Amino acid sequence: MSVAPAPASKSELAYDWLHEQIVAGDLAPGARLVLSQVAEKLDVSVVPVREAVRRLEAEGLVTFEKNVGATVAGIDPTEYLYTMQTLSLVEGAATALSAPSVTAEDLAAAREVNSRMRDFLAQDPLHFDPVAFTALNRDFHSVLFEHCPNPHILDLVHRGWNRLKALRGSTFSYVPERAAESVEEHEELLKLIENHAPTAEIELAARRHRSATLTAYLARTGENPGFPTL
Repeated sequence: MSVAPAPASKSELAYDWLHEQIVAGDLAPGARLVLSQVAEKLDVSVVPVREAVRRLEAEGLVTFEKNVGATVAGIDPTEYLYTMQTLSLVEGAATALSAPSVTAEDLAAAREVNSRMRDFLAQDPLHFDPVAFTALNRDFHSVLFEHCPNPHILDLVHRGWNRLKALRGSTFSYVPERAAESVEEHEELLKLIENHAPTAEIELAARRHRSATLTAYLARTGENPGFPTL
């Protein structure tokens, strides 16, 4: 006879909801967490919400600021730099190695995604959704690197994207101007692959595309982790 699993505690429910909101970007970096408001929304007391917030703080997703209280943590600039540097290298290599296997259908699919990204940019800037835009960005690049014949490199690319997600990594929240630049760079990358450009040229273009976003983020935020960008 199987035993039914115990229902999740109120603290666990509060943790799951807050964690999902933060990772999805619905609670942006710097957003203040008013415990009483969260408790009212979840129909629980403040106590389990406080326990959930302490757990999120231990995981680095929440910070406490004097005279402010609990806020959603921002991106750690050093961790972000390491992740973007690594992804620039491995995604550039994966894209270049994939290029000979990218079909006309793949290119058409990538252009369709890029067109949807352009549609995002045509919307009212106040309604720009950087998280949804980032999801499309990953869809675009996946078309170009998933044919990589080296499974170890491909695994590193997937790890890099997953780490960005864990960092709540929609850089476009910080540098929305990079969104338009990124779409144009996508088209340039597609043309290189379509015209069978040398592998080294494709790799360098993909690396520069990724590094440009990192450079823009560091310039906008004024962060200086003390390490050079690629």
